[in-house]
Amino acid sequence: FRKHRRRISRLLPDGDIQHIGSTSIPGTITKGDLDIAVRVARSDFAAANKLLAQHYARNTASHRSRSFASFKDDEADPPLGIQLVVNGGAQDHFLRFRDTLIADASLVIRYNQLKHRSTGLSAKAYRRRKSAFIMRVLSRATL
Repeated sequence: FRKHRRRISRLLPDGDIQHIGSTSIPGTITKGDLDIAVRVARSDFAAANKLLAQHYARNTASHRSRSFASFKDDEADPPLGIQLVVNGGAQDHFLRFRDTLIADASLVIRYNQLKHRSTGLSAKAYRRRKSAFIMRVLSRATL
């Protein structure tokens, strides 16, 4: 993470670069990839999106909007995913999800169970299950 944070910081010195995903949550099952959230001001999003696209491949399996873009580097070790979001925007939920799981070991257990139960599903079906779980956790976290 530190290596990638340094590189991204050179590209986007005003970005808030955070380690997210399962590798950032102790005890969580992971497929071994590294996920990073890059949070930028709304006024910086378009330029940051263009700049990251010059250095990383777009993750075309993920949606894109005026406040969210996803990038990847499958050749990195471990493989890298970068989620660019507007700080405070609609898709700026990665840190809240991470921190909620870190604070609640029972949610980590449930998340791991979901991953076990999803073995053999298509990537689309797994993402649908995972997204539903994340939305339930986030709705609980805002109460």
